[in-house]
Amino acid sequence: MGLFGNYESSGVGIAKNAPKKKPFFRFWELTGRKFWKLIEVNMLLMTLCIPVIGAAAALYFLINVNTGLALAVFALLLLTAAVLLGPYLAGCAKILRNFTLEKPLFLFDTFKKTFVSCFRQSCIMGLLDILIAGSVAASFYVYPLMIAAAKENGASPTMYYVLFVASLSVALAVLLMSFYAYLMIVSTDLSMKNILKNSLALSCVALKTNLLTLVISGAILGVFILLTVLFPAVMGFIWPFMPLSFIGFVIVFNCYPVIQKYVINPYYAQRGEVNPEMLHGQSQGENVFEDQGGKEKPVESKKQKKGKGKVIS
Repeated sequence: MGLFGNYESSGVGIAKNAPKKKPFFRFWELTGRKFWKLIEVNMLLMTLCIPVIGAAAALYFLINVNTGLALAVFALLLLTAAVLLGPYLAGCAKILRNFTLEKPLFLFDTFKKTFVSCFRQSCIMGLLDILIAGSVAASFYVYPLMIAAAKENGASPTMYYVLFVASLSVALAVLLMSFYAYLMIVSTDLSMKNILKNSLALSCVALKTNLLTLVISGAILGVFILLTVLFPAVMGFIWPFMPLSFIGFVIVFNCYPVIQKYVINPYYAQRGEVNPEMLHGQSQGENVFEDQGGKEKPVESKKQKKGKGKVIS
């Protein structure tokens, strides 16, 4: 008898049209099946840190030797990372989308083709994300100082509170838009204007899904950051393999069905066609043989019928 059962007997098989599992169970099933691929995706994402690390190293080692050269190399490498951010995210979004659709792929080939074909739009989206992130970081530094200064001078800080909340609201909106923008870049032929427009609409239409995705992603990231503070040496080894790809998979798994429902499926419906993604795994045309998965009876081997078999000492 094998470790996981008797490999000499066949079971009932899997029915061709068996109902899909509920999203929660299907997500964990896909995560288990794609676990090592998710590690590869995470390692791929971490290569984007190379120019950032190079920029920090240039600043550290060259600042006392040649300040101008150090700043130039630092700025050049940071600019390189900023330009590559969007295309990197687009390439990984395409891979994770195919995981969600259970479509076969060659990971690095898919990443490379998507990186090149979607470079312009994804680069614009990446730079927009960086701009918003920088603005939010500045608002966290500036507005509290302005509020404190207003209180010291006896002025009302209400306006600064309003501006602070407004900047955070814009940042949240852009973050939710990013959940959809990269997926639409790699899945549709829409213009950048329409991608941003649809992303904004979907961030509102599927608000419940978006907030749930945001909370889950934030919780995962928060746990890893906390563990990094407590166990920096161990987590320094784990970060290259997790959790960025896992968080990305959570986002894609939750958000791509929304794009299918509101963007892709209506397009094919207007043309009187069916979205090819919905037909993935289904047979086309007339079948010569009928799939009997889930209908056949289990078959036992002759050895199994005779008895328990010989005990090997």
